[in-house]
Amino acid sequence: MGMPGASSKSFQATPPDKGSFPLDHDGDCKKFMTAFMKCLKLNNQNGRLCREEAQAYLGCRMDNGLMAKEDWKKLGFNDKDADTSK
Repeated sequence: MGMPGASSKSFQATPPDKGSFPLDHDGDCKKFMTAFMKCLKLNNQNGRLCREEAQAYLGCRMDNGLMAKEDWKKLGFNDKDADTSK
């Protein structure tokens, strides 16, 4: 007898679709992450109001090799959002 609902099959974990990404041990993008987190806190966790901060943080991660470079559209930003010169 085992636990109810237990199956004889073993559980197989699957990796995330985009794979893993390195942590920012050197703090290269800490100021961008902090700005994004502050924005979320000030806006009751409403990420739509923090799109500029999110884009700056993701841009920093891509620029510093902390995540794969992606097209902004794949990350949920349209062409008019894609100005990363800020």
